[in-house]
Amino acid sequence: MPLPTISRKVSELEAHLGTKLLHRSTRKLTLTDAGQSYVASVKRIMEEIDEVERAASGEYAAPRGELVLTAPVLFGQTYILPIVTDFLAAYPDINVRLLLSDHNLHLYDEHVDMAVRLGALPDSSMIATRVGSMETLVCASPGLLAAHGVPKHPRELEKLPCVIFAGPATTSWSFQDPATKREFGVTIVPRLSVTSAEAAVQAALRHTGFTRVYRYHCAEELRAGRLIRVLQAFDVDAIPVHLVHAARGLLPQKMRVFLDFAASQLRSALSQLG
Repeated sequence: MPLPTISRKVSELEAHLGTKLLHRSTRKLTLTDAGQSYVASVKRIMEEIDEVERAASGEYAAPRGELVLTAPVLFGQTYILPIVTDFLAAYPDINVRLLLSDHNLHLYDEHVDMAVRLGALPDSSMIATRVGSMETLVCASPGLLAAHGVPKHPRELEKLPCVIFAGPATTSWSFQDPATKREFGVTIVPRLSVTSAEAAVQAALRHTGFTRVYRYHCAEELRAGRLIRVLQAFDVDAIPVHLVHAARGLLPQKMRVFLDFAASQLRSALSQLG
């Protein structure tokens, strides 16, 4: 919709309501208090309409319709996509739209039915089903370890070549004292910074430096011995993995059957990573 049309429609809406919904300046638009209240109310109404339409279409009586899922990119490709293809074979009346993104999509705003979340969940109205946990670990190639030695303490990483990426690995890596269980940070000056875990793992395979990733990022490389895990005694606690969905009372059958179908398969897959 053209911007002038949107502006005109908002102005007409404000005139109809007799109140301002937006603060306008040359630099940005922000909602007024009345605007925030109006948006929240309209979202609730739209959700109720959506639920009525789902009920009318029979989604509460039988597993059918479109199911929208989201997951982190590599996790989704590795674990969720195989589950989805098996699920589609088992439920021919359900179609799936799988949104792979390393940014957490807002379930309401993006019209997402269910999401995979890695890490602690904030307090919210979401319903979460825990399906496992995921370790964060430091690893390096055998060639790099032969050249620099195996570090005995995380502080040694401050003087060793490292590869970081935007995710669990940052310029300050967290570790846990094995005796006191207290966490402490180690400042990393990276030889290489990348924007994806896959790139960090590939750089580590090429002996560029130590890297810190989730276990699923490098599980195959660890099993094959192409990467070696180090400093395991200092690893922080594993993070939880959940399937989450909005709390909307009775679940549509398409969501209920997928939750049952996916939860057991994810629990099995994640348990085999340890």
